[in-house]
Amino acid sequence: MPSPHRLLLNAAIPLFLSGSSGIVAQLIGTSLLGHQATVQLAAFALISAVLTPVTAAVSGGLRGMAPFVAACRDRPADALPILKDARWLSLVLGTAGAGVMLGVPLIARISGTPQEVTAEFGALPQLFAVQVLLASAGGGANGALIALGRSRLVLWSSLARTAVEVILLLVLVPRMGVHGTAIALLASGVLALTVSNVLLLRVSELSGKSLLPGLPRVREILRMANVGIPMSGTVVIKFAVMGGVTYAAARTGAQGAAAHAILLSLDGLLGLAAFAVGQALTPEIARAATPGEARRLNRAALTVTAAAVLAGGLVLLAFGEAVLGLFTADAQVRALALGLLPLLLGYALANNCGIVMTAGLTGLKSSTWSLGSALVGYGLLALVLTPLAGWGLAALWTALIVVRVLILAGQAVGFIRLSAAPAVRHDQVWR
Repeated sequence: MPSPHRLLLNAAIPLFLSGSSGIVAQLIGTSLLGHQATVQLAAFALISAVLTPVTAAVSGGLRGMAPFVAACRDRPADALPILKDARWLSLVLGTAGAGVMLGVPLIARISGTPQEVTAEFGALPQLFAVQVLLASAGGGANGALIALGRSRLVLWSSLARTAVEVILLLVLVPRMGVHGTAIALLASGVLALTVSNVLLLRVSELSGKSLLPGLPRVREILRMANVGIPMSGTVVIKFAVMGGVTYAAARTGAQGAAAHAILLSLDGLLGLAAFAVGQALTPEIARAATPGEARRLNRAALTVTAAAVLAGGLVLLAFGEAVLGLFTADAQVRALALGLLPLLLGYALANNCGIVMTAGLTGLKSSTWSLGSALVGYGLLALVLTPLAGWGLAALWTALIVVRVLILAGQAVGFIRLSAAPAVRHDQVWR
């Protein structure tokens, strides 16, 4: 077996560049809103707190196909029916998710969000509901390319998306505010879906094929759901509770909500390596020949991720004042965020190592262990959100660190146990 670090980096570097382009667009959007009006940034943070778990549920269902597609790397034509099965699954999730997006104003009122923030919602729930439906119907092409060993092609759709998104953000946000951000995200998302599907059809053996779902293959869809649904459940639980944290931060005021939004954006930047390495790890573990090989791959992934988070975190700590100045001109918001940077680094380290562990468990087709860990950890956090909000943002972020460490420990135990048990591989045993 080649060096696990080299194997993962060869696949992850294009995905890292792809994720970097998306984060650049996200940071630009956050910065534009932060300089335009704090209340608009707070409104966007709140609706994103709902959009993120919804889109994560759809993508979780699609990523559940990765270990199945990875087995088809030498025969790409066999991967196409698997993608179609995954799209049936994601359509069900996406329809439910679009309904949740339409209910964002109600969620905000129930949570006690200040009226000055909810007044900025406007047509945002409808625009993002459409985005969720489109992603569920046409998504999964990038995941299929990665599992087939063609991660470099993913970069093209990401670059196209980022270019269009940045241009539209610069043009629309100064004129339309937060609604300009939503339109930019929707338009660039449609372009990215188009490009990724076209690139998939350019793979040998897939040229001229149709990507329409066709008749559902119920048995295969259910088989994939055993992996995809627990993964979707894991990310839904995580981001639903994280959304609750965002709404709890909003109860500290518009400045608190804005500072929290900036910290979450920075966490996304620190998590680029985990995103890339995790996507590269799942198909490689699914193809691993022995339990030892799977564990070496997982250790290498954790090492790369931790090193990247620490390096980025040290840069952020050294230049925090300058970085935060890019997001907001509000001195109070900057001061709040600056004081929380050490907590952000601790959270990012545990969170992103947990993302890699989730990817490893998915490669074993055993994502239910991640679901169980998330239920316990985030369930405990949900129980204490209300009193924590009264203690301020520092208490919220400290609780986040504790919860992520507990979840990571549970995932590690699960991976060690399951990687040694051939039975969990379902249709593939260690060769």
